[in-house]
Amino acid sequence: MMNLREKMCSGKMYNDYSKELVEERKRAVLLTNKYNQSFCEPEEERMKILDELLEKHGKNTHFEPDFRCEFGFNITIGDNFFANFDCIILDCAKVTIGDNVLFGPRVGIYLANHATIAEERNAGGCYAKPVTIGNNVWVGAGVNINQGVTIGNNTIIGSGSVVTKDIPDNVIAVGNPCRVLRAITEADRTDYLG
Repeated sequence: MMNLREKMCSGKMYNDYSKELVEERKRAVLLTNKYNQSFCEPEEERMKILDELLEKHGKNTHFEPDFRCEFGFNITIGDNFFANFDCIILDCAKVTIGDNVLFGPRVGIYLANHATIAEERNAGGCYAKPVTIGNNVWVGAGVNINQGVTIGNNTIIGSGSVVTKDIPDNVIAVGNPCRVLRAITEADRTDYLG
């Protein structure tokens, strides 16, 4: 029989009001509060908090205040990650973020969906699907990423977008719903690196 965490990550309905999940949310609130308040502390102290909160993170992982997550134990982040102010990740299933990823302010990743039938919803019925963000991705300010989405490598998601479907590698995508605007090409290269 599946335990509750496995059930959450399976895409099957689970009880969002269960005592175990209520306690796990409290734990996440306490740890994110501690992390947000440690902004001026040495980096190694801040990383210890993330070690306790997240499933896994690479080197140079940084969230500006205030970072919020629902559980933390479903979040894996690669190296060189930066999230600007007010990042929210509702990690009811796996959230996988690659290397060299930038989030603008107020980026939200929302994996939970409540039951459609009111009676089931009122009894805590929820299901979740994973989100995967590739390497070298820039997610602009105010972007909302919904459950079940994969964002490809080297892609840019424009500010204010609502991502409801997969976005491929090497594109600029924008809008509500988010859609590919164009490919990223050599014509986008500047003289910044000489």
